[in-house]
Amino acid sequence: MLMRELELAKKAALVGGKEALKYFGKIKKVSQKTSFGDFATKADIAAEKKILSIIKKRFPEHDIVAEESGLQKSESDFTWFVDPIDGTTNFFHKNPFFCCSVALRKKNKFVVGAVYDPIRKELFHAAKGKGAFLNGKRIKVSNASKLNQCLGATGFAYDRKNLMKKNLKLVQKILPQIHGIRRDGAAALDLCYVASGRFDLYWEFGLKPWDLAAGIGIIEEAGGKVTDEKGKPVKNLKKWVVASNSKVHSKLIKELGFK
Repeated sequence: MLMRELELAKKAALVGGKEALKYFGKIKKVSQKTSFGDFATKADIAAEKKILSIIKKRFPEHDIVAEESGLQKSESDFTWFVDPIDGTTNFFHKNPFFCCSVALRKKNKFVVGAVYDPIRKELFHAAKGKGAFLNGKRIKVSNASKLNQCLGATGFAYDRKNLMKKNLKLVQKILPQIHGIRRDGAAALDLCYVASGRFDLYWEFGLKPWDLAAGIGIIEEAGGKVTDEKGKPVKNLKKWVVASNSKVHSKLIKELGFK
């Protein structure tokens, strides 16, 4: 039933990622957006243009929320969320950890999603009720049941004052209890890494809907759990997100001190 939408999401993510890769290592100028560290490059613009062209050609009646061009609304129940380069700061600094993320939601519920890492040529994808996959092979979250068995990840918001200080305190609380914490700088890939068992847990705040839309669905289809900071379902792609393999979720929420 969802094959048309899924194939389009996969195609759009692949095309966007490949377009971004053409510019990797060649960007010498960025434009600042809303805050320090929040960048856009000509690669972001070019990749997003390619993705939107694919979506509009096949589903012209659908709404679109894209990082660089904002909301394109037509009063549809379906909304595409597009992040042409998640990890633009990495991209600009020639750090090879970034991705293209494309997802479709219907009335705030996940339909399909695809996240493509063009450096590693890894395509994560999922459709509601159909499972999650990496390059065509089914993926599942890890089996870790205790925090002391876990490798975690987090990220830091562009807010270098309150949110940064708050998350540093959370890192101090959790780090002694787990194997380690990684800060890779691309939320969509971090979520996919939880889905594939490379990470056992992840949290971050200050995120945008296009950062979350695909990764949340992919984790859930892989058997994991994603909630807000209070342990409640993420209905409207809120800025706060806590993700895990589900087995350590309540413990993580408790130790983070949100609940």
